[in-house]
This record gives sequence, C-alpha cells and structure tokens, in this order.
Amino acid sequence: MANKITEQQVELVRALIRAIPPGQVVTYGDLAEAAGLTNPRQVGWILRTDGADLPWQRVVPASGRPTIPKAQHQLELLRAEGVPIADGRIELRRCRAELPGADLPGDHLP
Repeated sequence: MANKITEQQVELVRALIRAIPPGQVVTYGDLAEAAGLTNPRQVGWILRTDGADLPWQRVVPASGRPTIPKAQHQLELLRAEGVPIADGRIELRRCRAELPGADLPGDHLP
C-alpha cells in the first residue's frame, strides 16, 4: 500500500463492516470515507488481508455490481439476506446502510 494504514483505521473498518445489518450493504468508498482512508482500494486490502471473519459480502463497489472472482457467491449470499438485486446489480438506493459520520453520495437526491 502506498499510503500507510494505521492499526486504528484497520480496526475501525472492521468494526464498521461488522455493524452493517443483514440485508444492507455499503460501498468500499463509504467505508474509506468513514475510516479516514484516502482510497477505497485500501478497504479492499483490509478485507483481503484481515477480513476472513467479517460479513465481506455486504461491501460492494459503487457500481452495485460485484467483481470477479466471487461475484456469483456474493450475490447468492446477499439474496439470502434479502438484498434487492436486479440484473446482477445490487439496488443501492434500496439497501445502502448509513455509516456514522459518512456523507454518502446520493443522500441528497430528491
């Protein structure tokens, strides 16, 4: 990682992911902003290196379309939780969780 991630940020990201309720999702960018990280990819790095015990399926790209290689498995897990999905895309407007302190894109849409 080019930008140093502190242990405090790692633990904050982990706590935020654990707090996402079943049936809801957040984006990598939502988590990065809430944890004071400079790049959503840093959240992906945390999940890859320290996220085996977390509900990883609830963290999704801003497009709402899960990425390979676990896309199908992620969609299956999310469907089982009741997350609305249409044409392989998570309907973020209907299931995006709010994180403490995060001003989420789309919050101010009519």
